[in-house]
Amino acid sequence: MMKKVDRLILGEVFGPWAFGVAIFTVLIMAGSFLFKFTELLSQGVPVHLVLKLTVLLLPGILAKTFSMAMLLGTLLAFGRLSGDSEVVALRAGGVSIVRIMRPIAVFGLVVSLITYIFTDYVVPAASIQATGMQSEFTKSLDSKSLRPTAQPIYDEGKLIGQLVAKDFSLADRTLTGVDVVTYNKDGLVETLFSVPKLTFDDIDKWSAQGESTLYILKDNVKITFQDGVWPDDSAKPTSTPEDMIARNLRDLDSFSSRELKEQITKLSRDKSVPRGQVINLEFGFWNKFALPLAALVFGLVGAPLGIRSHRAGTATGFALSVLIIFCYMLMTNTLAMMAQNGVIPAVVASFGPIVIGTVLAIELIRRKNVQ
Repeated sequence: MMKKVDRLILGEVFGPWAFGVAIFTVLIMAGSFLFKFTELLSQGVPVHLVLKLTVLLLPGILAKTFSMAMLLGTLLAFGRLSGDSEVVALRAGGVSIVRIMRPIAVFGLVVSLITYIFTDYVVPAASIQATGMQSEFTKSLDSKSLRPTAQPIYDEGKLIGQLVAKDFSLADRTLTGVDVVTYNKDGLVETLFSVPKLTFDDIDKWSAQGESTLYILKDNVKITFQDGVWPDDSAKPTSTPEDMIARNLRDLDSFSSRELKEQITKLSRDKSVPRGQVINLEFGFWNKFALPLAALVFGLVGAPLGIRSHRAGTATGFALSVLIIFCYMLMTNTLAMMAQNGVIPAVVASFGPIVIGTVLAIELIRRKNVQ
């Protein structure tokens, strides 16, 4: 009997959930990227590159719509079940509302796990490639559009130099028009190393390309070096391309939880990085775990709300799910701003909506169970 109940409920929920994933993904993609794609095509970017960019952006959207769809799926499924009096029949057969919620909790946990795998493994790699592609599109369409960057160079926590580059390409992992300033023990400029291009790989780290020039200022000496040679008198950057984008990164999809943790540790020691950026990364780190849990919470909120005395139509369920999701996002953004201002810890900002949603779900289930 109980296995039949589970199959009945899961069978009812899966279809609306899949529908919700599709409809929310299309809406977000159209609202956020349709104009950008159209503009790229009109400016001569090949169709296959725009399609590739679309595919790379898709995992980041799916990671959000998986959870959103849980709300719509349970609202529609339980609206139909209650409208056809199947919930009443189950209650009459001795099945409690708490027991009816069990397959929803299991399905929500499965969706949460899938969402976590997407957010922590699939999305970062795709997002980095998408960011690189968009940057290259911008530069190819506007030759004046460069991405300058500057990075301090530390040795055992002490500032020993500064790197300045005219352009940073994340797609190619290169820096062009690079000047590396090295400071002496008194904090004065000792040498200037000018490099046409730096390339990064995981084995050799940063390597110089082309003919480079070292200026030793105190002796007024100029020394020329060929490909790959890095003079001992010049500080060598230790930052990775990911370190460079982390200092100003707003799209936190680009890092996994492990990478975010590493960046938080690094940037916390760097006094030149605003505290707000470190908090932003902390918020992104905790969101890697909070966002997947939203699928479970949305499912347990939507199911009791869907149990009504009449059958809820698709439009009603969709409108209610959009309203709840809007309130969830409003709460999340408000708490995020409070964290940025140091009012609350980042972990509270991330998990606050989850805790509130869990309390709401428990209360809704309790009320339906005693009716």
